[in-house]
Amino acid sequence: MSDGTTPLIGVFDMFSASVAARHFNGMFVSGFGFAASYYGLPDIGFIAWPDMVAFVQRLRLAFPGRHLLVDIDDGYVDPEVACHVVEQLEMIGASGVILEDQQRPRRCGHVDGKRILPLDEYLTKLDMVLETRRDLVVVARTDATEEEEILLRAKALADTDADVILVDGVRSIERIRQVREVIGDKPLLFNQIAGGKSPRISLPELAELGVKVAIYSTPCLFAAQSAMEDAVLGLKHNDGRLPEHTEGSVGVKESLALLEANISRNHPREGRALTDSLA
Repeated sequence: MSDGTTPLIGVFDMFSASVAARHFNGMFVSGFGFAASYYGLPDIGFIAWPDMVAFVQRLRLAFPGRHLLVDIDDGYVDPEVACHVVEQLEMIGASGVILEDQQRPRRCGHVDGKRILPLDEYLTKLDMVLETRRDLVVVARTDATEEEEILLRAKALADTDADVILVDGVRSIERIRQVREVIGDKPLLFNQIAGGKSPRISLPELAELGVKVAIYSTPCLFAAQSAMEDAVLGLKHNDGRLPEHTEGSVGVKESLALLEANISRNHPREGRALTDSLA
């Protein structure tokens, strides 16, 4: 891995990924965001693995050069299913997966009420996934919340062949330092989510703490919710009249320019772009 902390931006559909790809080289396929976007449901175990695999396949086609780290929750319950999903995602060209140790019904890592699998049961599943993958990066994640259990599990995960360790919902900088110490040389991943349990930390600060990767699960999703609320309330309060399209705002031309890049990355075209006709 490179020096510093690598940021991965959470995406929840092809449009959010199109925006993220303009500014960052890495994406995190967030379970929270995908459950919200694809099902309109909270991230408590509704995701079906074929839906996630199909989404990642579309992402890979549109963004052939971007890193794609995929949240596969608990591997969709069974170790055999987890291994099958890992094979599918690696064949598609995903960069890596995150496998957690939660029991069902699962919860977002930054909310209360999480329950975790017995450590031996999780390690068995993790080992099967590690034996299945070829070059795919595997992030071992624990959702433990008690200090002693967090450090015990972090150490146990670091002793496996997992490539990266994630303690989700970590609540303090001091806890990050403790985890960093017990996992030795293993790369550490940190998850930030607005309104979540973890502190807000900059990339330079994370680098100083020895964090190699930072995932930002929901900034695109939450920004979209806020912006859409503003847009529909504006229509409601202005008798359905659209706001004036001004320089710097998004209209048909700007949106099409964003989307055309998803074609040209794979199929450069000669002649006028569709957006030229709107000039």
